[in-house]
Amino acid sequence: MDLPGDGPTVHHVTLSVTDPEASARWYEALLGPAAVVRREGPDWVRARLQWPSGLVIGLTRHERTVPGDAFDHGRVGLDHLGLACASEDEVRAWAARLDALGVARGPVEDVPYGWAVTARDPDGIPIEFFADRHPSTS
Repeated sequence: MDLPGDGPTVHHVTLSVTDPEASARWYEALLGPAAVVRREGPDWVRARLQWPSGLVIGLTRHERTVPGDAFDHGRVGLDHLGLACASEDEVRAWAARLDALGVARGPVEDVPYGWAVTARDPDGIPIEFFADRHPSTS
């Protein structure tokens, strides 16, 4: 079967969080101002953030979420959110920004396929800034 266009790309990611407003403030402090749309349904509330780059992150609190619950990357579902960087220098610049904001982070990793630095959002969801060592040239 032929896929339409070049195939799908990621349009957005929506994360389950305990406090969408606190998470929205954290993401905007880190990534800069975003256009925010708030929505709610019968058993959820969401803040949808969109940055000028086109990145869209939804932050949803579900009524059934247990207070005090925290993210566990070892469970089925999301492991981490990876944000694209153009180079090792950009990854290192994000590491410096995390430091400036007082956000705990891991080391800048230098692996055979690229560079990465990872921090965790208020619910413990890992956010990774990643640059390919050999970006594709399609």
